[in-house]
Amino acid sequence: MRSDIEVRRAVDFYQLGLPRMPVAGRSGELLGRGTGTSVEFQEFREYTPGDDIRHLDWSAYARSDSLMVRLYREEISPRTEILLDASRSMTVGFPDAPETDLKAKVAKQLAAMLALMSGRLGGRPALVPLDDSQPLHKLNLKALDSLDGLPFSAVSTLPELLSRNAISFGKQAVRIVISDFLFPHDPAALIRRLAADASALWVLQVLTAWEADPVPLGGRRLIDAETAAEAEIIIDRKAVTAYKERLGRLQAELARECRRVHAPFVTLIAEKGLATLCHDELCAAEILRPS
Repeated sequence: MRSDIEVRRAVDFYQLGLPRMPVAGRSGELLGRGTGTSVEFQEFREYTPGDDIRHLDWSAYARSDSLMVRLYREEISPRTEILLDASRSMTVGFPDAPETDLKAKVAKQLAAMLALMSGRLGGRPALVPLDDSQPLHKLNLKALDSLDGLPFSAVSTLPELLSRNAISFGKQAVRIVISDFLFPHDPAALIRRLAADASALWVLQVLTAWEADPVPLGGRRLIDAETAAEAEIIIDRKAVTAYKERLGRLQAELARECRRVHAPFVTLIAEKGLATLCHDELCAAEILRPS
Protein backbone atom coordinates (compact mmCIF):
# COMPACT_ATOMS: atom_id res chain seq x y z
CA MET A 1 0.00 0.00 0.00
CA ARG A 2 3.01 2.33 0.25
CA SER A 3 2.91 2.73 -3.54
CA ASP A 4 -0.85 3.36 -3.72
CA ILE A 5 -1.22 6.72 -5.50
CA GLU A 6 -4.20 7.85 -3.40
CA VAL A 7 -2.39 6.97 -0.18
CA ARG A 8 0.78 8.81 -1.26
CA ARG A 9 -1.18 11.93 -2.19
CA ALA A 10 -3.04 11.93 1.13
CA VAL A 11 0.18 11.51 3.12
CA ASP A 12 1.76 14.41 1.22
CA PHE A 13 -1.22 16.73 1.72
CA TYR A 14 -2.41 15.91 5.25
CA GLN A 15 -1.01 15.19 8.69
CA LEU A 16 -2.47 13.68 11.84
CA GLY A 17 -4.73 16.15 13.61
CA LEU A 18 -3.50 15.56 17.15
CA PRO A 19 -2.58 18.69 19.14
CA ARG A 20 1.10 19.50 19.03
CA MET A 21 3.39 20.71 21.79
CA PRO A 22 5.12 24.06 21.21
CA VAL A 23 8.40 22.46 22.30
CA ALA A 24 9.20 18.76 22.07
CA GLY A 25 9.43 17.01 25.43
CA ARG A 26 11.07 13.86 26.65
CA SER A 27 8.23 11.49 25.94
CA GLY A 28 7.09 12.75 22.55
CA GLU A 29 5.51 15.60 20.64
CA LEU A 30 1.82 14.68 20.80
CA LEU A 31 -0.57 15.62 23.60
CA GLY A 32 -3.14 13.41 25.26
CA ARG A 33 -6.28 13.86 27.35
CA GLY A 34 -4.68 13.46 30.78
CA THR A 35 -2.09 15.29 32.81
CA GLY A 36 1.62 14.66 32.78
CA THR A 37 4.95 16.43 32.56
CA SER A 38 4.93 18.33 29.28
CA VAL A 39 5.74 22.05 29.08
CA GLU A 40 2.16 23.12 28.26
CA PHE A 41 0.33 24.34 31.38
CA GLN A 42 -3.21 23.04 31.82
CA GLU A 43 -4.61 24.10 35.24
CA PHE A 44 -4.06 24.44 39.01
CA ARG A 45 -5.33 22.15 41.73
CA GLU A 46 -4.80 21.87 45.46
CA TYR A 47 -1.71 19.97 46.61
CA THR A 48 -2.21 16.43 47.88
CA PRO A 49 0.47 14.23 49.50
CA GLY A 50 2.44 12.43 46.81
CA ASP A 51 2.33 15.26 44.26
CA ASP A 52 5.62 16.29 42.69
CA ILE A 53 6.79 19.24 44.84
CA ARG A 54 8.64 20.63 41.83
CA HIS A 55 5.22 21.66 40.49
CA LEU A 56 4.24 23.67 43.60
CA ASP A 57 3.29 27.24 42.74
CA TRP A 58 4.89 29.36 45.45
CA SER A 59 3.42 32.63 44.17
CA ALA A 60 -0.07 31.17 44.57
CA TYR A 61 0.89 30.05 48.09
CA ALA A 62 2.02 33.60 48.93
CA ARG A 63 -1.30 35.02 47.73
CA SER A 64 -3.68 32.48 49.25
CA ASP A 65 -1.73 30.58 51.91
CA SER A 66 -2.79 27.39 50.09
CA LEU A 67 -0.44 24.93 48.47
CA MET A 68 -1.31 24.63 44.77
CA VAL A 69 0.34 22.52 42.07
CA ARG A 70 0.50 23.21 38.36
CA LEU A 71 -0.86 20.50 36.07
CA TYR A 72 0.49 20.06 32.55
CA ARG A 73 -0.86 18.38 29.46
CA GLU A 74 0.13 14.73 29.18
CA GLU A 75 2.65 13.92 26.49
CA ILE A 76 1.82 10.98 24.26
CA SER A 77 4.65 8.68 23.41
CA PRO A 78 4.67 8.70 19.60
CA ARG A 79 3.37 5.14 19.35
CA THR A 80 0.37 4.40 17.18
CA GLU A 81 -1.71 1.22 17.23
CA ILE A 82 -3.94 0.70 14.20
CA LEU A 83 -6.46 -2.13 14.49
CA LEU A 84 -7.77 -3.17 11.07
CA ASP A 85 -10.87 -5.38 10.97
CA ALA A 86 -9.98 -8.23 8.58
CA SER A 87 -13.24 -10.15 8.96
CA ARG A 88 -15.34 -11.36 6.05
CA SER A 89 -17.95 -8.65 6.49
CA MET A 90 -15.38 -6.09 5.32
CA THR A 91 -15.69 -7.54 1.79
CA VAL A 92 -19.48 -7.30 1.64
CA GLY A 93 -21.30 -4.28 0.36
CA PHE A 94 -24.22 -5.07 -1.94
CA PRO A 95 -26.36 -8.22 -1.94
CA ASP A 96 -26.03 -8.78 -5.70
CA ALA A 97 -22.23 -8.34 -5.60
CA PRO A 98 -21.06 -9.91 -2.32
CA GLU A 99 -17.44 -10.28 -3.44
CA THR A 100 -16.78 -6.60 -4.03
CA ASP A 101 -13.61 -5.45 -2.29
CA LEU A 102 -14.32 -1.71 -2.25
CA LYS A 103 -14.80 -1.50 1.52
CA ALA A 104 -11.73 -3.62 2.14
CA LYS A 105 -9.67 -1.49 -0.26
CA VAL A 106 -10.60 1.77 1.48
CA ALA A 107 -9.99 0.22 4.91
CA LYS A 108 -6.49 -0.83 3.80
CA GLN A 109 -5.82 2.63 2.37
CA LEU A 110 -6.87 4.28 5.63
CA ALA A 111 -4.69 1.96 7.69
CA ALA A 112 -1.63 2.49 5.48
CA MET A 113 -2.17 6.25 5.31
CA LEU A 114 -2.47 6.66 9.07
CA ALA A 115 0.58 4.48 9.69
CA LEU A 116 2.68 6.52 7.25
CA MET A 117 1.48 9.80 8.77
CA SER A 118 2.42 8.56 12.22
CA GLY A 119 5.84 7.60 10.91
CA ARG A 120 6.35 11.10 9.55
CA LEU A 121 5.82 12.46 13.05
CA GLY A 122 8.60 10.22 14.29
CA GLY A 123 6.13 7.70 15.64
CA ARG A 124 6.37 3.94 15.87
CA PRO A 125 3.16 2.70 14.23
CA ALA A 126 2.05 -0.89 14.64
CA LEU A 127 -0.69 -2.05 12.28
CA VAL A 128 -2.58 -5.10 13.54
CA PRO A 129 -4.85 -6.97 11.09
CA LEU A 130 -7.62 -8.51 13.18
CA ASP A 131 -7.65 -11.91 11.56
CA ASP A 132 -7.55 -15.50 12.83
CA SER A 133 -3.77 -15.60 13.29
CA GLN A 134 -2.55 -16.88 16.65
CA PRO A 135 -0.97 -14.74 17.85
CA LEU A 136 -2.03 -11.68 15.87
CA HIS A 137 0.86 -10.28 13.88
CA LYS A 138 1.86 -6.63 13.86
CA LEU A 139 3.02 -4.84 10.73
CA ASN A 140 5.57 -2.05 10.92
CA LEU A 141 6.18 0.55 8.23
CA LYS A 142 8.48 -1.72 6.27
CA ALA A 143 5.79 -4.40 6.09
CA LEU A 144 2.94 -2.17 4.85
CA ASP A 145 3.13 -3.62 1.34
CA SER A 146 1.86 -6.93 2.71
CA LEU A 147 -1.51 -5.24 3.14
CA ASP A 148 -2.05 -5.59 -0.62
CA GLY A 149 -2.48 -9.33 -0.28
CA LEU A 150 -4.27 -9.33 3.07
CA PRO A 151 -7.33 -11.61 2.84
CA PHE A 152 -10.38 -10.37 4.68
CA SER A 153 -11.43 -13.85 5.70
CA ALA A 154 -11.37 -13.80 9.50
CA VAL A 155 -14.21 -15.39 11.43
CA SER A 156 -13.30 -13.88 14.81
CA THR A 157 -14.82 -10.50 15.58
CA LEU A 158 -13.24 -7.63 17.48
CA PRO A 159 -15.21 -8.31 20.72
CA GLU A 160 -14.26 -11.99 20.55
CA LEU A 161 -10.57 -11.16 20.14
CA LEU A 162 -10.76 -8.75 23.08
CA SER A 163 -12.53 -11.30 25.27
CA ARG A 164 -9.71 -13.79 24.60
CA ASN A 165 -7.08 -11.12 25.29
CA ALA A 166 -5.72 -11.82 21.82
CA ILE A 167 -4.90 -8.15 21.22
CA SER A 168 -1.87 -6.77 23.00
CA PHE A 169 -2.24 -3.06 23.77
CA GLY A 170 0.55 -0.68 24.66
CA LYS A 171 0.06 1.98 27.29
CA GLN A 172 -0.28 5.63 26.28
CA ALA A 173 -0.60 4.82 22.59
CA VAL A 174 -2.67 6.58 19.97
CA ARG A 175 -5.17 3.80 19.17
CA ILE A 176 -7.09 3.78 15.88
CA VAL A 177 -9.80 1.24 15.06
CA ILE A 178 -11.01 0.67 11.48
CA SER A 179 -14.07 -1.58 11.15
CA ASP A 180 -17.67 -1.66 9.96
CA PHE A 181 -18.78 -2.57 13.53
CA LEU A 182 -21.53 -4.73 12.01
CA PHE A 183 -21.15 -7.51 14.51
CA PRO A 184 -22.97 -8.25 17.79
CA HIS A 185 -21.48 -6.16 20.56
CA ASP A 186 -22.14 -3.86 23.49
CA PRO A 187 -20.91 -0.41 22.36
CA ALA A 188 -20.29 0.80 25.92
CA ALA A 189 -18.16 -2.21 26.87
CA LEU A 190 -16.33 -2.22 23.53
CA ILE A 191 -15.35 1.46 23.58
CA ARG A 192 -14.30 1.32 27.25
CA ARG A 193 -12.01 -1.60 26.48
CA LEU A 194 -10.54 0.08 23.41
CA ALA A 195 -9.93 3.34 25.27
CA ALA A 196 -8.25 1.71 28.28
CA ASP A 197 -4.67 2.95 28.75
CA ALA A 198 -4.75 4.84 25.44
CA SER A 199 -3.66 8.46 25.16
CA ALA A 200 -6.08 8.93 22.27
CA LEU A 201 -8.69 6.76 20.57
CA TRP A 202 -10.11 7.23 17.07
CA VAL A 203 -12.97 5.06 15.85
CA LEU A 204 -13.53 4.82 12.08
CA GLN A 205 -16.58 2.98 10.76
CA VAL A 206 -16.24 2.03 7.08
CA LEU A 207 -19.44 1.17 5.24
CA THR A 208 -20.53 0.93 1.63
CA ALA A 209 -23.26 3.25 0.39
CA TRP A 210 -25.75 0.36 0.31
CA GLU A 211 -24.96 -0.63 3.89
CA ALA A 212 -25.49 2.96 5.02
CA ASP A 213 -28.65 3.56 2.99
CA PRO A 214 -30.12 0.39 1.44
CA VAL A 215 -33.07 0.31 -0.92
CA PRO A 216 -35.82 -2.32 -1.28
CA LEU A 217 -34.76 -5.25 -3.50
CA GLY A 218 -37.60 -7.72 -3.13
CA GLY A 219 -36.93 -11.39 -2.40
CA ARG A 220 -33.28 -12.35 -1.86
CA ARG A 221 -31.25 -15.22 -0.46
CA LEU A 222 -28.74 -13.69 1.93
CA ILE A 223 -25.58 -15.44 3.07
CA ASP A 224 -24.04 -14.43 6.37
CA ALA A 225 -20.47 -13.41 5.60
CA GLU A 226 -19.21 -14.61 8.98
CA THR A 227 -21.04 -17.94 9.38
CA ALA A 228 -22.10 -18.79 5.78
CA ALA A 229 -25.65 -19.35 7.07
CA GLU A 230 -28.34 -18.74 4.42
CA ALA A 231 -31.72 -17.09 4.80
CA GLU A 232 -34.53 -16.28 2.40
CA ILE A 233 -35.87 -12.81 3.16
CA ILE A 234 -37.90 -10.09 1.57
CA ILE A 235 -35.97 -6.82 1.42
CA ASP A 236 -38.99 -4.55 1.20
CA ARG A 237 -39.54 -1.03 2.50
CA LYS A 238 -40.49 -2.31 5.95
CA ALA A 239 -37.32 -4.42 6.24
CA VAL A 240 -35.16 -1.51 5.04
CA THR A 241 -36.75 0.84 7.57
CA ALA A 242 -36.14 -1.61 10.43
CA TYR A 243 -32.51 -2.09 9.36
CA LYS A 244 -31.84 1.64 9.15
CA GLU A 245 -33.36 2.15 12.58
CA ARG A 246 -31.05 -0.52 14.06
CA LEU A 247 -28.03 0.93 12.27
CA GLY A 248 -28.92 4.41 13.47
CA ARG A 249 -29.19 3.22 17.07
CA LEU A 250 -25.84 1.45 16.80
CA GLN A 251 -24.13 4.54 15.39
CA ALA A 252 -25.73 6.78 18.02
CA GLU A 253 -24.57 4.47 20.83
CA LEU A 254 -21.04 4.25 19.44
CA ALA A 255 -20.88 8.03 19.05
CA ARG A 256 -22.17 8.56 22.61
CA GLU A 257 -19.68 6.13 24.13
CA CYS A 258 -16.85 7.68 22.11
CA ARG A 259 -17.76 11.15 23.40
CA ARG A 260 -17.50 9.82 26.96
CA VAL A 261 -13.85 8.93 26.38
CA HIS A 262 -13.14 12.00 24.22
CA ALA A 263 -12.76 9.91 21.07
CA PRO A 264 -13.98 10.93 17.61
CA PHE A 265 -16.35 8.50 15.90
CA VAL A 266 -16.65 8.87 12.13
CA THR A 267 -18.67 6.92 9.56
CA LEU A 268 -16.92 6.75 6.19
CA ILE A 269 -18.69 5.71 2.96
CA ALA A 270 -16.25 3.75 0.83
CA GLU A 271 -17.66 4.92 -2.52
CA LYS A 272 -16.59 8.49 -1.76
CA GLY A 273 -12.95 7.53 -2.18
CA LEU A 274 -9.96 8.27 0.02
CA ALA A 275 -9.39 11.84 -1.20
CA THR A 276 -12.92 12.98 -0.40
CA LEU A 277 -13.01 11.15 2.93
CA CYS A 278 -9.79 12.89 3.99
CA HIS A 279 -10.94 16.35 2.86
CA ASP A 280 -14.44 16.11 4.31
CA GLU A 281 -15.11 13.63 7.12
CA LEU A 282 -11.62 13.14 8.55
CA CYS A 283 -10.72 16.83 8.55
CA ALA A 284 -14.13 17.74 9.99
CA ALA A 285 -13.49 15.29 12.84
CA GLU A 286 -10.02 16.86 13.31
CA ILE A 287 -8.42 13.47 12.75
CA LEU A 288 -6.53 15.02 9.83
CA ARG A 289 -5.49 18.53 8.96
CA PRO A 290 -3.72 19.99 5.93
CA SER A 291 0.07 19.87 6.18
